[in-house]
Amino acid sequence: MLYVNNNDIILSAEEFSIHAGSRAYLYGDGVFESIRIMHGVPINLENHIKRLLEGAKAIRMRVPSYYTIDFFAIRIRELCKKSNITMGGYCRLSLDRMPGGKFKPETNDSQFFIEVKPLDSNNFSLNSKGLEVDIYTDLKKQKNTIANFKTKNCLLYILASIKAQEKQLDDLLITNENGGILESSSSNLFVVSNNILYTPGLEEGCLAGTMRMQIINLALRNGIRVYESNITPQNLLIADEILLTNAISGITWVSGYRTKRYFNNISKRLNHLLNDYWEEEVKKLPL
Repeated sequence: MLYVNNNDIILSAEEFSIHAGSRAYLYGDGVFESIRIMHGVPINLENHIKRLLEGAKAIRMRVPSYYTIDFFAIRIRELCKKSNITMGGYCRLSLDRMPGGKFKPETNDSQFFIEVKPLDSNNFSLNSKGLEVDIYTDLKKQKNTIANFKTKNCLLYILASIKAQEKQLDDLLITNENGGILESSSSNLFVVSNNILYTPGLEEGCLAGTMRMQIINLALRNGIRVYESNITPQNLLIADEILLTNAISGITWVSGYRTKRYFNNISKRLNHLLNDYWEEEVKKLPL
């Protein structure tokens, strides 16, 4: 049986129902993090909590001073233990504005919600078959003060993923208003040319992905050069590889963009480095 933590009330996931006045439910009024679990513990939690709190601040939500890394680490690990998740898993941690009001809230105070689910794999597994992608043209992502955070206003990504399905593709790449390619419907974007990684800068409007930053750091520590730059469709056509990154899947490689085909050599190397890194880091975490 799986369990959730609704603002420090532990409930069965099967019995829980959303409160009718939830602002997250009514208006998408909140921020969230998707956190990978390895060996029954959440990883990269410091960066997730930092982004979560910065996102809450960006949408004018007040958070208590005791919402710290340790505060959430204890509760996530408690849920994993109670839900019998001892190896790989997924955690979704939300901060939502308290109920009350309509578009104008009655309060800016916040509450949290945590859910966990098991995954089949403990480590990050690179996809055996590459993804087929194209560019999403129906809507553009705006460059603004909340573009870098995971807010609960996700219609752009939902519609992009639906369009990909309609086109019988695995994913679509989202652009900003200037035509710069930012990310996919669920992941950050890296392009590899001549063994150099290129990724859109945060100022372009992409999500400030926790896995994005980790891949940048891993690459630099292992002699792979990385540059933040504007990515255009032309860059995709001359690239050697395209890889997508997010906190749950790690690295996913792309095999095709329209008629262009790609390799996955750097993707394989980075996936290996990523698993090695977290196997060592998890050993250092307190029991």
